[in-house]
Amino acid sequence: VLASAQSATVTATYNLYQPEQHNWDLLVESVFCATFDADQPLSWRSKYGWTAFCGPVGPQGPDSCGRCLKVTNTRTGDEQIARIIDQCHNGGLDLDVSVFQSLDSDGNGNDQGHLIVNYDFVDCGD
Repeated sequence: VLASAQSATVTATYNLYQPEQHNWDLLVESVFCATFDADQPLSWRSKYGWTAFCGPVGPQGPDSCGRCLKVTNTRTGDEQIARIIDQCHNGGLDLDVSVFQSLDSDGNGNDQGHLIVNYDFVDCGD
């Protein structure tokens, strides 16, 4: 599958997962992907910031768990890699607040309550 076939431009909101406060424990966070990935080592769980995924293009449900996205703020060009650990219902991404803030270098996302981002599925390098 071509990378371009698994990318889209969507709205990204933020969620207060704050995994660093819970030892990156998927079960404590009660995320959808805990069923599939809770036994992954800390190095895997903490390698990237977290996101919920409900974008229009790419694998859904369990098939998306553990996959990585390169997320780009369309306004600023800021980029971050995020790991899918949850589902959402906003038709895009629900990023951990730390990922959202890293992408929001001009503060516009905070002011608007969301960012417009492009996502591409990428190799996590695990």
